[in-house]
Amino acid sequence: MRFANIERNGIAEIALVSEIGAVPLAALGPWLEGWNFPPATTDELLRSPAKVEEIRSAWERSEPQRDKLIIEAEKIRFLPAVLNPGKLICIGLNYKRHAEETNMPLPEKPVVFGKFSDSVAAHGSAIPYPAATRRLDYEAELAIVIGRTAANVTEEESLDYVFGYCCANDLSARDLQGQSSQWLLGKTGEGFAPLGPFIVTADEIPNPNALKIGTRVNGVTVQDSNTSDMIFSCRELIAFLSRHMTLRTGDVILTGTPEGVILGRPKEERVWLKPGDEVTIFVEGLGELTNTIGG
Repeated sequence: MRFANIERNGIAEIALVSEIGAVPLAALGPWLEGWNFPPATTDELLRSPAKVEEIRSAWERSEPQRDKLIIEAEKIRFLPAVLNPGKLICIGLNYKRHAEETNMPLPEKPVVFGKFSDSVAAHGSAIPYPAATRRLDYEAELAIVIGRTAANVTEEESLDYVFGYCCANDLSARDLQGQSSQWLLGKTGEGFAPLGPFIVTADEIPNPNALKIGTRVNGVTVQDSNTSDMIFSCRELIAFLSRHMTLRTGDVILTGTPEGVILGRPKEERVWLKPGDEVTIFVEGLGELTNTIGG
């Protein structure tokens, strides 16, 4: 299933997303027997995973009347797919060809850094262009949304702790990122972690390491790869991280970006993102995440 946070009349609510639009969870009330207080956002739904099957059943039973419930795609105002992630954990240099294009050695262990949760942004929103940078870059990423507490889990069981997946853009101010050995300054600008447009539940993505992934800037494809090029698979990342920190419901893991970033090009060919640019991240099965760069 595809769950999105949307805003109607200034209020956040969950919607189920289809190819032609979205149905607010509240509209499924007649088929959700005994639900007096349905989850208001995906953050709440993540804490009640058992409700997903009830929602799935209601969705199927609503099919004869669904056309009357759908909000057309162009009328939807999306919010971030996870509004308040507890931890926003990022992995650097996790694609072989990306490491090669940046002339970096393949890491022996995952390169881990973080973003702050208030960096999240929604599909369709404008990302403020920071005054302190002139080297803004995109990074298409597959994001893992954790669905239950994971500590010291094995690789074999690690995907059992995943609620779902979504598109992410690890926006990076490269001139700030390089000011110290820690990348944090270049990674935590306002809106530097767009998540969305929706979360796809894990049952629909049987192998997260076999998905096309890429980026278009102003309609031109600049990243075009596959998650099979990851150095450390999603299974390995979850197991590794769970040995060093407890992963909790609502934590989000950005799993790294493939080749094709601006930083990976020869210096004379680098054209950094600028105000007015439109950036679209696409991951197979997870839709497309589009943002504009604001002034």
